[in-house]
Amino acid sequence: MSDSKALDFKTLADRLDTLEARLTFQDDVIDTLNKTVTEQWTRIDALTRQLVALSQRLQEAESQMPGPANEPPPHY
Repeated sequence: MSDSKALDFKTLADRLDTLEARLTFQDDVIDTLNKTVTEQWTRIDALTRQLVALSQRLQEAESQMPGPANEPPPHY
């Protein structure tokens, strides 16, 4: 009977060790993913600001051009 209990405790201890190892690994993966997502959002924000600035510059350049902006070339 005591061998059975010892085996059950060892099995439970092994399962607990496995779960703790998995939890530690998952915590590390979650931290890594969080850092990656944060860096990506920072980059997306910078690219969005750059796109807005370039769009404004393009609109300003088009408004300063003489003549119609979308006139087809003469060979059409």
